Amino acid sequence: MRNYLIKNVAIVNEGKISTADLLVKNGRIEKIGTELQPAYAVTEVNGEGLHLLPGVIDDQCHFREPGLTHKATIYTEARAAVAGGVTSFMEMPNTLPPAFTQQLLEEKYTIGANSSLANYSFYMGTSNENTEEALRTNEKKRDVCGIKIFMGSSTGNLLVDNYLTLDRLFRESEVLIATHCEDEKIIRRNLERLRAEGRELVAADHPVIRDEEACFESSFTAIQFAKKHNSRLHVFHLTTEKEMQLFGNMLPLAEKRITAEICVHHLHFTSEDYARLGNKIKCNPAIKAPHNREALWKAMLDDRLDVIATDHAPHTLAEKEGPYERAHAGLPLVQHSLLLMLHYVREGRIPLEKVVEKMSHAVATCFRIRERGFIREGYFADLVLVDLNRPSSVTPESILYKCGWSPLEGFTFPATVVSTFVNGHLVYGNGRFDESQWGQRLRFDY
Repeated sequence: MRNYLIKNVAIVNEGKISTADLLVKNGRIEKIGTELQPAYAVTEVNGEGLHLLPGVIDDQCHFREPGLTHKATIYTEARAAVAGGVTSFMEMPNTLPPAFTQQLLEEKYTIGANSSLANYSFYMGTSNENTEEALRTNEKKRDVCGIKIFMGSSTGNLLVDNYLTLDRLFRESEVLIATHCEDEKIIRRNLERLRAEGRELVAADHPVIRDEEACFESSFTAIQFAKKHNSRLHVFHLTTEKEMQLFGNMLPLAEKRITAEICVHHLHFTSEDYARLGNKIKCNPAIKAPHNREALWKAMLDDRLDVIATDHAPHTLAEKEGPYERAHAGLPLVQHSLLLMLHYVREGRIPLEKVVEKMSHAVATCFRIRERGFIREGYFADLVLVDLNRPSSVTPESILYKCGWSPLEGFTFPATVVSTFVNGHLVYGNGRFDESQWGQRLRFDY
């Protein structure tokens, strides 16, 4: 493994930007200081004019393997991730078969160990029937990011709507519970009401079917279970102004038992974009009216929303085209999430230090990830060099997702990801990959 000396770089970390040198030795951050002169061989990297960030940790991705590899694989999407500055990801259980047993879950970890350029973790899946097996995750709480509960419809039988099952999961889980919150009864009621109008439904109907009430009622239910049992709850992809009243910012993140996530597409798109993009931005929960986006921005900046992620969910273009009701829900985003937030830094909507907090520090704190998410001596060298003054565009040629498309195609960011280090390995630099080293399994401090 090479050792690196990144010289004269602007380090963005823990609320500050300071210029220094950073030494990487044996995969970890050895020293941060000025005019460092190591006594051993290093590869020097000129950081002048660049910013060094801790690698992005994406707590919600769908990489589709096993079983749905015509859409994506762990290899292809992790490769796209590191090109976008994402050094670690946590992936969802709704594959084929779903990760409903500990054996199936470990098989996904084996795939990650053999093919992921980024560090990885995988959620244990839950259904109305696999409670005993799901709770066995307690035995592996230092090795698994959490259990995932779909409280709204998903693929297969991942929906958990039995209140006795939910009560037991919240009561007995010793690991973080992550929830997708949409009320299935409300969604079905809204859908049948629109179908009764006798017209063909279109993408713009999506936020009417999966409306604010459906989100609020389900999030409220999850929070009530968590409060009842003092569970560790993390609510994924919040989308509504109304839900923001459910979350607080009075406690430090490390002391919160209930935390919340916002995804980049809900900070960027609104329902007005369905006219232009149609099914390409169909996702669950739905992209909604503009007033919701503004409320999400406010809540993210005042720390009611703790984490920024993607819910990266690739489908082929053929699966996204055609009638609305048959179009698959989900967007590919993991390659461009950091760049999109850097766009908003340039726009003045968010400080660069806050982007680092929400995409790296807070994820590590929320999930208790061991020795990652910060630029600290002794920590793993998961690092991203960015040039804030070198624009980059989303073109068909630059898209690395296996599905080959992006809802951001044609968009120009003000910045470029120059290099990405994973465990001290320069996996991506100036458009080239070094695939001689795979990522590592994330570990958690319980």
